[in-house]
Amino acid sequence: MRNFDSDRKISHETVVDVLSSVLLSPSWKNSQTPRYHVVESAEVFGHLLGALSPRNTENASGASVLVVSTFVKDVAGFNREGQPDNELGNGWGIYDAGLSNAILLMKAAESGIDSLVMGIRDAERIREILQIPEQECILSVIALGYRVSDPVRPARKSLGEIVKFY
Repeated sequence: MRNFDSDRKISHETVVDVLSSVLLSPSWKNSQTPRYHVVESAEVFGHLLGALSPRNTENASGASVLVVSTFVKDVAGFNREGQPDNELGNGWGIYDAGLSNAILLMKAAESGIDSLVMGIRDAERIREILQIPEQECILSVIALGYRVSDPVRPARKSLGEIVKFY
């Protein structure tokens, strides 16, 4: 379980600094399709928590900020005629958003901010709460905050299990 310090808030300036890091993220043909919907308001934060799974709601409740990660569909991985450039299609939008999210998470960690990426959520409810356009595909909700204690992390695979050298 994550344990964010609900009494210690991340300043808006720090949130902007962390999010500014994604501007240099690589993307398909420089299409820059990742989008971020940032929730700092306590009222909206509470509504958004209600769109998460019960476990995620518990884990994210003490965070300072919730960031909804999306990407604009049918751009990255597509040609000017709107046809996929290869078999991955919108997979390139997801790939680009993942790269961008990784940069966000690394900048947050560098700034002393803990994060939790959550994929078990009600995307349509999130879309309604934040009025996210249909053209954007909702990927994840990222909680940002200062940790109270180190979370218990599951064991990681060894390098030999995930890398093959040729």
